[in-house]
Amino acid sequence: MNLAATPTTPETKKSTSRVGLGRLAFLCGLFGLFAILGTCSPRQSSLDEVKALGVLRVATVNSPTSYYIGQDGEPTGFDYDLAKAFADELGVKLELVVAPSPPAALDMVEEGVVHMAAASLAETPGRRKQVRFSQPLLKVAPTLVYRRGTPRPENLGDLHGTLRVGTNSAPVETLREMRKQRYPQLKWDETDDDVAEELLYQVSQGTLDYTIVNSDLLAINQRYYPNLRAAFTVSDALDVAWAFRGGHDSSLANASTQFFAKLGKEELARIKDRYFGHVDQVDSQGALTLATHVDTRLTRYRAMFQKAADSTGLDWRLLAAIGYQESHWDPTATSPTGVRGIMMLTNATASFLNVANREDPSQSIAGGARYFKQIADQLPTDIPEPDRTWMALAAYNMGVGHLIDARDLTAKLGGNPNRWLDVRHTLPLLSQSHWYRQTQHGYARGHQAVIYVGNIRAYYDMLVWITRDKNAEPKTSLESAEEQKKDDDKDDPEKRNPLNINSPVL
Repeated sequence: MNLAATPTTPETKKSTSRVGLGRLAFLCGLFGLFAILGTCSPRQSSLDEVKALGVLRVATVNSPTSYYIGQDGEPTGFDYDLAKAFADELGVKLELVVAPSPPAALDMVEEGVVHMAAASLAETPGRRKQVRFSQPLLKVAPTLVYRRGTPRPENLGDLHGTLRVGTNSAPVETLREMRKQRYPQLKWDETDDDVAEELLYQVSQGTLDYTIVNSDLLAINQRYYPNLRAAFTVSDALDVAWAFRGGHDSSLANASTQFFAKLGKEELARIKDRYFGHVDQVDSQGALTLATHVDTRLTRYRAMFQKAADSTGLDWRLLAAIGYQESHWDPTATSPTGVRGIMMLTNATASFLNVANREDPSQSIAGGARYFKQIADQLPTDIPEPDRTWMALAAYNMGVGHLIDARDLTAKLGGNPNRWLDVRHTLPLLSQSHWYRQTQHGYARGHQAVIYVGNIRAYYDMLVWITRDKNAEPKTSLESAEEQKKDDDKDDPEKRNPLNINSPVL
């Protein structure tokens, strides 16, 4: 239509004006839309989102292998330490979301509730379809657990009783595959309510015949429930890793890869050692013996350990662990070399400490505490905890001079003399002529010091757990009345709640 050829009338003027204004408005709106679209940026990557929020939101679980509140009231745990370090590396705060179980933590990742999960997650083929995993942090062996005093099954076809595992847990995937391939009659129960520690507790109490847990969790719980037994591993070892949301966005997972590369294998090994380096040090029979001696012997000397701890600023349970390693809390203990008493002091050391009677429990404990404190105070102040305590224990066992030699030799071999993990590897060399000839103090049974420290670490962990309820803050009269039944159950070694494990880190 040629508007110029159209006759102009008042009505056509109005119509033409309306058409022009309409087109102008449409074009302005269109240009505005283009302008808005032009300023829109692509959706943020997961890494950019974390940095923009200033928070790394991590799903975890309450577990001695992952995250828990330590004896000082502060959060701790293998997964926690690493997640906190990752958040620090990104320059953001760590926000923990505690899931009821590892499968629930995975669901939180998949649904976008959290940015990642650090929850002792075993990597399985099924889970790889659900989320993206980080590099492996640990290897664990899924293990079938039964109770001491009952027949040990040889394989999954040899079960006579109830096998129970967590719903959607890693063992479920393995069991389904095993039933398909080898054991068509295999049956098991699944539970949404009971986490792995609770299932272990049920096995220890005889209310459940079997469960399947990862080997690291079993090793820790065998110290608290010595009647738990490993029957066999149900599959090959599995990697434990962090989990991130799947899809095309791998930015946060890639950042974790860079973080672990910067952290280094040595530091990762040190963190592993802090939480898992001593869990196999004492077998189940040793744990059972200690539990018995807590009731029959420690009750007589506990106040003495506490008094010695108060005067030296040490943890009384650490002193008790030393005493147990030295003498099993036997005040009349004597060795062929002449050391004696609960803390097994030499005559020279007793004289130096003004201990008149080494077989007097109070004198021996007080003297041993002062001696350990003096040794610890001689160590360089730049050795961090808990490495400082482990080295002080080694020096208590073999002498400060030999520990100095081990630290010097560690540095000479390219290790870190302030890192217990490095010094621990060097200590056995002190019994080899090629190496001890290079030291100032000569030959030492360094391998015995390594065992000594490992035993005390294990005993200390067990003592913290066994005595944990007795160290609780006093309750009000109302709280006491309401919780008397619960407290009575906790004081009964056969009724302790494994979910309250407070595995310590010095």
